[in-house]
Amino acid sequence: MKKLSKFVDTRIGFFTLLVVLFWLKTLFAYFTDFKLGAEGIFQNIILLFNPLATTALIYSLAFYFKRSRFFYPVLMGLDVANTLLLYLNVIYYREFTDFMTIATMTGYSKVNQGLSGSSLALTNFHDVFYWLDIVIILILMAFKLIKFDPRALGTRLAFAFTSVALVLFGVNLSFAEMSRPQLLTRTFDRAYIVKYLGIDTFTGYDLVKSQHINEMRQSATKSELEKVKKFTDKHYAKANPKMFGIAKDRNVIIIHLESFQQFLIDKKINGQEVTPFLNSLYHGQDTYAFDNFFHQVGQGKTSDAENMLETSTFGLPQGSLFATLGSDNTFQGAPAILNQRAGYTSAVFHGNVASFWNRNNVYKNLGYQYFFDASYYDTSGDKATGYGLKDKLLFKDSVKYLQTLQQPFYAKYITVTNHFPYTLDDEDKDPNFQTTNTGDTNVDNYFITAHYLDQSLREFFDYLHKTGLDKKSMVMIYGDHYGISNSENPALASVLGKNADEWNDFDNTQLQRVPLMFVIPGTGKGQIYHTYGGEIDVLPTLLHLLGISSKRYIQFGTDLFSSQHSQVVAFRNRDFITPRYTSISGTIYDNKTGKPAKLTAKQKERLKKANELVNTELSLSDSLNEKNLLRFYHPKGFKPVNPADYNYSNGLKRAEQIEKKKGNKSTSIFSENNDQSTVDDYSTDAPEQNHSSTDSNRIKITNPDANNK
Repeated sequence: MKKLSKFVDTRIGFFTLLVVLFWLKTLFAYFTDFKLGAEGIFQNIILLFNPLATTALIYSLAFYFKRSRFFYPVLMGLDVANTLLLYLNVIYYREFTDFMTIATMTGYSKVNQGLSGSSLALTNFHDVFYWLDIVIILILMAFKLIKFDPRALGTRLAFAFTSVALVLFGVNLSFAEMSRPQLLTRTFDRAYIVKYLGIDTFTGYDLVKSQHINEMRQSATKSELEKVKKFTDKHYAKANPKMFGIAKDRNVIIIHLESFQQFLIDKKINGQEVTPFLNSLYHGQDTYAFDNFFHQVGQGKTSDAENMLETSTFGLPQGSLFATLGSDNTFQGAPAILNQRAGYTSAVFHGNVASFWNRNNVYKNLGYQYFFDASYYDTSGDKATGYGLKDKLLFKDSVKYLQTLQQPFYAKYITVTNHFPYTLDDEDKDPNFQTTNTGDTNVDNYFITAHYLDQSLREFFDYLHKTGLDKKSMVMIYGDHYGISNSENPALASVLGKNADEWNDFDNTQLQRVPLMFVIPGTGKGQIYHTYGGEIDVLPTLLHLLGISSKRYIQFGTDLFSSQHSQVVAFRNRDFITPRYTSISGTIYDNKTGKPAKLTAKQKERLKKANELVNTELSLSDSLNEKNLLRFYHPKGFKPVNPADYNYSNGLKRAEQIEKKKGNKSTSIFSENNDQSTVDDYSTDAPEQNHSSTDSNRIKITNPDANNK
């Protein structure tokens, strides 16, 4: 103890003491208050290691102050400030299941409404451990039981401490990149950065990112918006009068098929249909389907698909728009448009944590009134996969929320079970369905989880039919992005009747097709359209089906039913596809032969114009979003969304209060059913529904990094 006391009385010893104590406090927060979802030995080693490097780096700044009367106050000040940052994040996380951004700290953004008056109620008894060490050290210093060391460290030695800390941080970052490639360029959850690099690094990263965004936005001018508006006005496609308004005043139910590709439709394995129910919908007389519809996502994957669906603007060239810009961006998205133009109530049902892809912030900016995330469901035990509540349970357990929404409503379901690595508990598998035997586990399992998803949809549609909700609704079904990656496509080739040895980039591009169906019961004029289009085209198409003109809004897509629709489909990497040709890295392929095309001068000129169109729309969309140009645009009848108006806690209670307030004028399913619940009208064969669990239903989703491609 005497040796330890003497060591602490030196500047290096005191520095080491504070670094170790803060490291322990951070680990305490990691395992007590935060849910970071570290899995496996490697991730847990990184989690244990990550606070050391940044703490040592920050605290080493005190060594550059020679006099003890400066060194000790500076070092203690850094420790207090760092502890305060950690503790504020603890309190914030308890309320929002998220980490504080620079925008939140400075009050620039009201998205999360800051730390509310309920902060005191969010404190726990164990919070004393975050501050106890500082109090004890200050007392020991006051009674001179910790003595000030007058001997200053030389600048060279101080720099050595800083250098060692930087090396440690470099090692930390390298390990993080090994476990989670593109950690900083493809950010989709703040928890990932904290898990791998720590609170301090996350705050510094967010500061740099915020500064870059602010610089871009400060330089933005209205003239840049005019360029965008001029393009979208010229690009606008007039609605098809035969389709305009055929779903007017109906509820809109969006079903987001995770990682679901078009080739699954009508596909048979060992003589059995993979998706028999979806096949029946696809060919149904009330379904308007597209077989040349492509995903257009970039690194933002699912979030990019959502962004295009809701706003008809593209994702970013790098990273996720939701995660990077979504907290502060101005949107003119579907939830707000439908609410303001036609009185729609909007809600999202998703059995994953609210912070994933920054949805808890972005949805508020889009104008979503309700977000029923994992905290609203029992995700304990085997009810959830790594990405959220299993699909059968999501649809069933959402009924108690759906039935309270005022109609018409715009409701989006985000499924997760058909997500890489396509694992499913044996009890959830259909014993009568036998999958492929390609030798690639991911490919073989893909058909099993797709089959499960198909069963989930059949159960949900049975509920819609039993309650009569189907006749009052339009159901839009779409696939968000590819499921089988390009590297695994050769293993898939034999299943598709192709030669794996001859598989090339052209084949990869053709597999970017995903389903798009509009199911409108009672219309009886459905068909399968061969029109080429992409996710960017969904919003204007949807609005026109509802009888709402999209002309006044800035949207880069065009109505798929319009005779003026552009059939040049842009991919995020600036490749593109048309009904006749596919352009990949500058090489033009003939869609009929799959070989490089022999073009006439006239054809070359047309493709040159198509290429210019792709480059222009992607560049203008990037400018619009990166510089937040929509803040300058105020279309007629559109009121800017105020995110502070939305709070996603107690969603069921708020919906029930509206029902009660409206009384006889309430249009919810529950009210129309004579105040009787429709939960019992839902039937599922999900084995987990009968499983009892003593675990808390509070978010247990882990989002395993190794499963994200």
